[in-house]
Amino acid sequence: MLASALLGEDPPVLPVSHLVHLAGLFGINENRTRVALSRMASSGEVTTDGSGRYRLAGHLLERQGRQTASRRGETRPWRGQWRVAVVTASGRAADDRAARRKRLVLARMAERREGVWMRPDNIDLGPDPSEDADVELLTGVPDGDPVALAARLWDLGGWALRADELGRQLDALSPSAPADLARGFELSASVLRHLQGDPLLPAELLPTGWPGAALRQNYGQWDRRYRHVLAVWGRSA
Repeated sequence: MLASALLGEDPPVLPVSHLVHLAGLFGINENRTRVALSRMASSGEVTTDGSGRYRLAGHLLERQGRQTASRRGETRPWRGQWRVAVVTASGRAADDRAARRKRLVLARMAERREGVWMRPDNIDLGPDPSEDADVELLTGVPDGDPVALAARLWDLGGWALRADELGRQLDALSPSAPADLARGFELSASVLRHLQGDPLLPAELLPTGWPGAALRQNYGQWDRRYRHVLAVWGRSA
């Protein structure tokens, strides 16, 4: 909960008093909140300057960068080419293989078969899979139908259904009172997680009526209202 609160701030810093009050919305007492913050600081997830303010750090700060990029959903023109990441060695430890898989997923690549990952070349890959010594990055054009290939690589229908459902939840929850803050906090986190799962495919490969842009616009408007209510509540608390 504390990580999500900081992830939603720009810059990602909040006073401990605000974090304590926010945790109280979920029945978390002050002592547990301060213990959690101390553990986050020890693990390098937050830093504090001694003035009672905590700032994101480490992998959580990197996560905020990915979250911000997901909200923007920026792509570049697509010329039909695909990037292919081929794992050239599989003998590493399980932890290393899991970390590699996570990096490939974060690069919004999908696994065609074991050790072969791919996606359309319409975004900057970050983190770059080629930084792994056991991954070779190639560029090519599939011989078959790229629309059918995209449909095999990603569950586009499932993502769209969930996006539509989240859009309806945003419409149904108008953040106008403190009583809405806890539910709104959870809904906001759900939307941001879902946006990070958007493969950001070229329009040519997406089903008709793809809801990605609509969800981003809807959430942006909703989040501004929510942040206003949260700020008013924070000052009163």
